[in-house]
Amino acid sequence: MAKASAVIEISASAEQVWQLVGGFNSLPDWLPFIAKSEPSDGGRVRHLQTADGGVVVERLQTFDEAARTYSYSISESPFPVSEYLATLKVEALTDSTAKVTWSGVFTPVAGVTDVAVEELFTGVYSGGLEALRGNFRA
Repeated sequence: MAKASAVIEISASAEQVWQLVGGFNSLPDWLPFIAKSEPSDGGRVRHLQTADGGVVVERLQTFDEAARTYSYSISESPFPVSEYLATLKVEALTDSTAKVTWSGVFTPVAGVTDVAVEELFTGVYSGGLEALRGNFRA
């Protein structure tokens, strides 16, 4: 099973950061490569459209408002992986600094190496968290 993760510190309270990322359907609010997100199944499924027209369907697996974390799986995507499970977590480092971790585990499809998909998702997570931090710059 392949793994990827990214961690970033943001100059904002954990509550402020969670306010932006904590909604399962809020990706277009902070992630530039997601153009649209439409919820279904009572908000437990999100149908994403990427900026280049791709479609990704994700299902919420766990959600913990108090711990500021959620996990989700992918049921449909252009990515060369199966058994994908990712977690987004926001933690308070200080009253005005948050740490955000985005990590995932997945199985590459036949003909694709662990290294290739690990690099792919490390890039997605790192780029996404940099974009998130950009929402909190003065």
